[in-house]
Amino acid sequence: MKKVLLLAAVTFALWSCSASQPARVYGNKNISNNNSYSYNTNNENPSKSKNKKSSKEGPNAKAASILSDAEKYLGAPYRAGGMTYSGFDCSGFVNTVFAENNIKLTRRSADQAKEGVGINIENVKHGDLLFFATAGGKRVSHVGIVHTITDDGEIKFIHASTSKGVIISSLEEAYWDKAFLFARRVL
Repeated sequence: MKKVLLLAAVTFALWSCSASQPARVYGNKNISNNNSYSYNTNNENPSKSKNKKSSKEGPNAKAASILSDAEKYLGAPYRAGGMTYSGFDCSGFVNTVFAENNIKLTRRSADQAKEGVGINIENVKHGDLLFFATAGGKRVSHVGIVHTITDDGEIKFIHASTSKGVIISSLEEAYWDKAFLFARRVL
C-alpha cells in the first residue's frame, strides 16, 4: 500500500510541475504556440534580454507581503506535490504563498504560466513570476517568484528547488539563465 501511495505522489508531482502546453519562448528563439490563449495580453513584446535595467524601488505592499510569506519557508524541503512547510514543489510553493495573500493561482506551473500578463524581463518587479524549462525545450517545468533586483540589475528569485528545497537563486546562474523562458505579472 505504501508503494502505491508513493507512486501516486511521484506521479502527481511530475504532472504538477510539468507542462501540457508548449510555453512561449521569447528573444531570438522561435515562438511555438498553437493555443487559443495568449501569454502576452498587454501587447508588450516580452523578451529575454541581457541588458537588464536596475530597479532601485523596493516592493510595493502586496509584493512585500508575498515575499515575507515566501521567506518564512526558506529551508523547507522539496516534496513532490507538496504545498506545506513539510515540503513543497515549485508550483505548490507559489500557489501557497500567493493564497496566503488572497491571490488564487492554479496549481500547476504550466497553468500558472497562463495567468496575469506577460512582461519583459527588463521590467520585472518584486513578486513577479519567472518561468523555466528545466528539461530544455519550450515547455514550462518550473516557476519562481522575483525576490530581489540589485542595483546592477541582477534578478534573484525564491523557489522550491528539487535538490535544495526552498532557496533564493540568481537568474544569472548559468543553469537558470539557460532554462529561463519568460516572466508574468499577477499582482
